Amino acid sequence: PQTGWERLSELWRRDERQQLPEETLNIFKSAFTAGVFGWLYGGLPAFYQARKTFIERSHGELFQNRADALQSAHRAGLRSFLRYGWRWSWRVTAFVTIFNSVSTGLSAYRNKTTIGNFASAG
Repeated sequence: PQTGWERLSELWRRDERQQLPEETLNIFKSAFTAGVFGWLYGGLPAFYQARKTFIERSHGELFQNRADALQSAHRAGLRSFLRYGWRWSWRVTAFVTIFNSVSTGLSAYRNKTTIGNFASAG
């Protein structure tokens, strides 16, 4: 590829073995990893906080036994883990995917990697 547009289109073209270029696969891998870390970053603190709040607020409720009370506390924590984990996950994934796509696209278009590519992507 001689022009920037040709190099940019090569990022999304499969080769003879029907595989995408390594740079494109790295964008997908980083998006998945960002989603997992975003889910953990948002979900774990929410889980602990919701479980703690549930225990503090339900001290007067009657439960069948200790296992039932523990299960209810875990259910409350799990709901918060899913809710807040999802909120953080999609936002972090979107940011990382856009950042890496722009940075990789500029590097391919200009045929060089500079700090300006990363600054522009940010």
